[in-house]
Amino acid sequence: MAGYKRILLKLSGEALAGDASFGIHGGRVKELAREVAEVASSGVQIGVVVGGGNIFRGVAAAAQKMDRVTADHMGMLATVINALALSDALEQIGVPTRVMSAIEMHQVAEPYIRRRAIRHLEKGRIVIFAAGTSNPYFSTDTAATLRALEIKAQVIAKATRVDGVYDKDPLKHPEAVRFDKVSYLEVLSRGLGVMDATSIAMCRDNHLPIIVFNLNTEGNILRMSAGETVGTLID
Repeated sequence: MAGYKRILLKLSGEALAGDASFGIHGGRVKELAREVAEVASSGVQIGVVVGGGNIFRGVAAAAQKMDRVTADHMGMLATVINALALSDALEQIGVPTRVMSAIEMHQVAEPYIRRRAIRHLEKGRIVIFAAGTSNPYFSTDTAATLRALEIKAQVIAKATRVDGVYDKDPLKHPEAVRFDKVSYLEVLSRGLGVMDATSIAMCRDNHLPIIVFNLNTEGNILRMSAGETVGTLID
């Protein structure tokens, strides 16, 4: 299979925490930046959405008693912190980036404007989309799907701690069976928990494939973007 020209890479906030339970691990962020830079140097245009769990987990207990909208806004701001950390790591190794925020904060990031984001990608810049969709009640998975559709990405690359989609959690059930390929409908009907139902339904309705792969295997992002069979394909 030929490789992809434009991808949307979805990273969890925990991916930036390394082995820690929360926070940002500088060494791990630099490793991720090097891998993403390698993909960009191969000519692939990359948009990135990073979650905020590594920051938000530190205040999660307090947030349980908060108004949902307030808590969701805090989560969105956490993604901005992660986006800036990844952007800085990429810029330090000579890769041009732009952080675009769905919540306007001009001193920190560009406002998200679809046409401008596409132009950045065409110029070879890595665009990191922050602050979710700016709306509460929507996850960063949904934000990733929305941005992927808007920038006309060919695939959502969902980076996880496991090497694909299983019929049950492989971290808890050693006998879990991995799928090489699975349909959107099966993911939804079996509640496989890859991404939230809203994002899966959006991908289904717009024929946007999802590849779920293990981020902890070095070189997987490059192999996936080159069209090699890595992880599980949802389409």
